[in-house]
Amino acid sequence: MKKNKTQIKVRYQETDQMGVVYHANYLIWFEIGRTAFIEDLGFQYHEMESAGIVSPVVDAHVYFKQPIRYGQNAYVETWIENYDGLRTTYGYEITNDLGNIAVTGTTKHVIVKKDSFRPVSLRRSFPDWHQAYTNALGED
Repeated sequence: MKKNKTQIKVRYQETDQMGVVYHANYLIWFEIGRTAFIEDLGFQYHEMESAGIVSPVVDAHVYFKQPIRYGQNAYVETWIENYDGLRTTYGYEITNDLGNIAVTGTTKHVIVKKDSFRPVSLRRSFPDWHQAYTNALGED
């Protein structure tokens, strides 16, 4: 299974009054990790958008284990947990500088036509992406 690890330096504006990363920012970090994962496979999300296709989140889960604080580095590890040609579930693990797990989660996406939000098969519309996702899962 292919994974990508992306470093994020925690900025002051990402923290709350307690000095810890505000919970909603982890979803942004998931997106940063997912974009880096896609780029690591050799693709650019904007290429899909220019073809009139978008990939909305249809489900998200975030599990908080321990806080990350301002001034620390965070590391978002991203992989494909499940893929069926239409839906993709990405897995995430966010760790701190010491390698301790702070947050885990998943997001599920479906690719759709931008104008109608009708589902589109990644397998048919973007066969290179389909093959790369299948390979990233460790399948043939």
